[in-house]
Amino acid sequence: MLKQSLQQKLLQKLSPQQIQLMKLLQVPTLELEARIKQELEANPALEEGGEVEVDLDEFDNQDSDEGNEALEEFDFDDYLDDETPDYQLGIRNHGADVEEKTVPLGSGSTFRELLVDQLALMDTTAESRALAEHLIGHLDDDGYLRRDLDSIVNDLAFTQGIDVPRASLETALEVVHLLDPAGVGARDLKECLLLQVHRKQADKDEADPRQRSLALAESMLRDHYDAFVKKHYDKLQTSLNIDEATLKAGLDELTRLNPKPGNAGSESARTIQHVIPDFLLAVEGEDIALQLNGRNAPDLRISRTYKEMMDTYSQGGKQDKATKEALTFVKQKVDAAKWFVDAIAQRQRTLMKTMRAIVDHQRAYFLSGDEVDLKPMILKDIAERIGMDISTVSRVANSKYVQTPYGTLSLKWFFSEGLTTDSGEEVSSREVKKILQDAIAEEDKRKPLSDEKLGVLLNAKGYNIARRTVAKYREQLGIPVARLRKEL
Repeated sequence: MLKQSLQQKLLQKLSPQQIQLMKLLQVPTLELEARIKQELEANPALEEGGEVEVDLDEFDNQDSDEGNEALEEFDFDDYLDDETPDYQLGIRNHGADVEEKTVPLGSGSTFRELLVDQLALMDTTAESRALAEHLIGHLDDDGYLRRDLDSIVNDLAFTQGIDVPRASLETALEVVHLLDPAGVGARDLKECLLLQVHRKQADKDEADPRQRSLALAESMLRDHYDAFVKKHYDKLQTSLNIDEATLKAGLDELTRLNPKPGNAGSESARTIQHVIPDFLLAVEGEDIALQLNGRNAPDLRISRTYKEMMDTYSQGGKQDKATKEALTFVKQKVDAAKWFVDAIAQRQRTLMKTMRAIVDHQRAYFLSGDEVDLKPMILKDIAERIGMDISTVSRVANSKYVQTPYGTLSLKWFFSEGLTTDSGEEVSSREVKKILQDAIAEEDKRKPLSDEKLGVLLNAKGYNIARRTVAKYREQLGIPVARLRKEL
């Protein structure tokens, strides 16, 4: 049963202008330039140059019934192409808070296109070529064939009505294995490496000294793959009855192989991401100079032509419907231009205020450039220092970079958690990661340090840290476990 009721609610809603301001605060320099260019093209009342003051209140308070001789002499046709304003002809099928994302396009041939081009030059039957091209379409970005051949046979039967024997598909896969780079079309890592070893053996003379090392590498992959993957070198030496030097020569051949051959063919199709610093920081002695990238501070102003149109209307006068609509259009464009100029200025102030707070908090690091001098810092610390919300600081830190004497760094890089030492001093987790990284770099690779031993080492230096925390920091640094760091 339907009922009607009257309810009173208190809700907090963001205006479209506030949403747009938050988006401007979040975008990096390169996207801001595109956003400004878009606004300049869409709003004729906005142009590049110094600021021109416009009294909008005076415009709103004018009495439209007073005479205005200057208005009669002013020809709006010079600025409006049609009686219908442009803003009434535009179509927007989504809300103002919906982000418009463009997909960057890469140039060059794709990995699969390169393989198909090679396939056209090979001496093979039309059936094998067609099946090989079909298999190329199933390869992933790493160059592997992840689907089993029986499933592909079923797909061809059900989707295209083609009955293909598995043997024909295997013959086509052998053709794919002959393509460059070596290793494409493999079904697992073992097959991928074996294909590359076989290609190297075929390319070298039988008298080549490296043939012995390649044969050893082939034997390790074919007969002792598990021991090789787990780096059980002692077991490999015993099983193959070889000395350490011979084993090392075979391992060197394997380390030269590419476990992801597909990446080599897709380089030309990758989109290059350029990093433009939003802040420029220089250090001179004990002084730190910080400035905003000039590309973040464009010279924008309200068009002088539109200001003169506003001044003309401010003198008063009686207008017809078409003139009023045109003048309403002018006011809307001037309002939008003034808001955009103010929003850009507000963005600049917020960015500089937040970055200065980060510099003050991490002053020791900016003077020395040593990661050990980084202090624990979270979003809340900066938000409290500048008197703004945490979400505002998060938007500023997102996708922003600062150019320093020690490199161009992301603002997120300066934020880290803290932990307490034996002396009660609070240090940054980044400092602990740096010490952990240095300890692993200096370890004996024949006997790498386990996470437990690394924890004992850090505890000896006064850092209260558990083994599981050591493992977490090691994984964040992208360092494998001790067993996989073992070398001869």
